[in-house]
Amino acid sequence: MAAGGGQAFTWQVFPPMPTCRVYGTVAHQDGHLLVLGGCGRAGLPLDTAETLDMASHKWLALAPLPTARAGAAAVVLGKQVLVVGGVDEVQSPVAAVEAFLADEGRWERRATLPQAAMGVATVERGGRQGKLPVTAFEAFDLDARTWTRHPSLPSRRAFAGCAMAEGNVFSLGGLQQPGPHNFYSRPHFVNTVEMFDLEHGSWTKLPRSLRMRDKRADFVAGSLGGHIVVIGGLGNQPCPLGSVESFSLARRRWEMLPAMPTARCSCSSLQAGPWLFVIGGVAQGPSQAVEALCLRDGV
Repeated sequence: MAAGGGQAFTWQVFPPMPTCRVYGTVAHQDGHLLVLGGCGRAGLPLDTAETLDMASHKWLALAPLPTARAGAAAVVLGKQVLVVGGVDEVQSPVAAVEAFLADEGRWERRATLPQAAMGVATVERGGRQGKLPVTAFEAFDLDARTWTRHPSLPSRRAFAGCAMAEGNVFSLGGLQQPGPHNFYSRPHFVNTVEMFDLEHGSWTKLPRSLRMRDKRADFVAGSLGGHIVVIGGLGNQPCPLGSVESFSLARRRWEMLPAMPTARCSCSSLQAGPWLFVIGGVAQGPSQAVEALCLRDGV
């Protein structure tokens, strides 16, 4: 479907993962997509590690993680992939930090976190996405090693999406919780769009005409070619959403894009070059699907 500027979005379907999983940890290193840990069909954390060769489209098994975990964070440092925190089989936070040495195909244990942590995020630049219904918005300066508190989000939402583009942070959708000032008496999905201007340090709540077309939470959000993209998630339907839409920063409007090949929520995601990967998640159960939304030029 054309998205303006001679560009079109299309889906690329990769071979499914050998292991079904949700809340897996994803990294991209030297043309390889690594999927580490997560929860399997039994609902327990996995130590399984697999990699997809992006050139040959073949999956290979890696040495298992020393610590089975789900919902961990990963950061690529040269030839190493650090896996940090997560949750164990009794739903407790994990303090373990382990490094995969790609050249040697083995794991090394590193100094543990000062405090066990789950749901952590590691980033090279941009923002982070929280799943607690709080309005705090804070940024960590990697150079100064200090935290700065910015103006709070205008509305309180859980399971919202977050994306960054052209000097703005977008907070999207989510599940709005009941409260004394809410019209609804129970949690409900929203299509709210709020934008934080990094230069001016202020939030703008976009008008109803610029809200997402579908109300959704627990979805993938990213930025591709001047567009904010939202994918799948949970909505008012009984099954996960397959719909995809993009907000054109130039044209200031939402457009529907080709639907996901496999509708699901709770996916792992990774942006690597022209691809926004959507990995695993939940369809009718833990999924093996590996799909990527990408831009096709000149169409």
